[in-house]
Amino acid sequence: MKGRGTNSNTPNRFSKHYFVPFEEELLDSELESPSTTFLLDTSRTILARNDSPDIPFTFSLNPYRGCEHGCIYCYARPSHEYLGLSAGLDFESKILIKANAPALLVRELSKKSWKPQVVALSGNTDCYQPIERRFQLTRKCLEVFLQFRNPVGLITKNALVQRDLDLLSEMARLEIIHILISITTLNPELIRTMEPRTSSPLTRLQTIEALAKAGIPVGVNIGPVIPGLTDEEIPRIMQAAADHGATRAGYILLRLPGVVKQLFIEWLQQNLPKRSNKILHSIQQTRNGDLDDSRFEKRMRGEGRVADLIDQLFRTTARKHNLSIRWNDLPTDRFRRGTNEQIELFQDTIN
Repeated sequence: MKGRGTNSNTPNRFSKHYFVPFEEELLDSELESPSTTFLLDTSRTILARNDSPDIPFTFSLNPYRGCEHGCIYCYARPSHEYLGLSAGLDFESKILIKANAPALLVRELSKKSWKPQVVALSGNTDCYQPIERRFQLTRKCLEVFLQFRNPVGLITKNALVQRDLDLLSEMARLEIIHILISITTLNPELIRTMEPRTSSPLTRLQTIEALAKAGIPVGVNIGPVIPGLTDEEIPRIMQAAADHGATRAGYILLRLPGVVKQLFIEWLQQNLPKRSNKILHSIQQTRNGDLDDSRFEKRMRGEGRVADLIDQLFRTTARKHNLSIRWNDLPTDRFRRGTNEQIELFQDTIN
């Protein structure tokens, strides 16, 4: 299905019943990609909290639920099942919009109980997915963070982040922003099927260069590394990122929680049938014989000989290209809590 990561809608784990199309209907449905539907999200809070030892931040902000990028491996897909939707095609074609995200953020940062700290944009879905061009919720939230001088760690695989260079440059001047551009592969043909609505690898590298020239701390995130498919590209990705101005690198091993495992296997069989068994075997070698491992301190890096070789390759290459230097922690002493009048005025400008 052109422009989509998956052709199917997997059953929702919380539903007793689900729809299975007749073979004729399935063949007809493969002829065209469904249009994306946008729905209003009525969340009353905007900052998501986590206490995972694997994640270097406590709070994250997601202006959208679901992601039109359609990355087949996305670990966030199962979150759509909590909405009564599918982790498959629904996740990338039914997007919920948190239209009041900026106002909710103003309210959170205005609380006396808020302790200034880095907030991640985004922890679950990409904050610069295509619909951001229209709604600009990420930009409006950045305006709020800048207003309050609250630090932000941003990660994306979309070149749309360049639109906000004016805000990001000012945040960089205040030392309250750093950005990671995620690059899974430098193969544009693989990107078109595996991450169908993301920016091309070359465009992402050009985005790194544009951010670096603007004085914004920018690094590359190789996420995810797919054993047997993209792990061999680690040195090329890191060299290309360094050549374009990246100053830091990180990586995450492929995770296939819940139904994502089924979706990924289907994708392999459809797009890389001759290599699918080898790739799956390589993944199993990093997951103790399985395709996923949800244990803390194991899920991001894996274990075993193959996982160790990937980690050694990454670390060696990072040192070679000066990408292993740890960024300084973003300061919180610049945070300023606005007066009630200023907050109300700012809320008016973003509503």
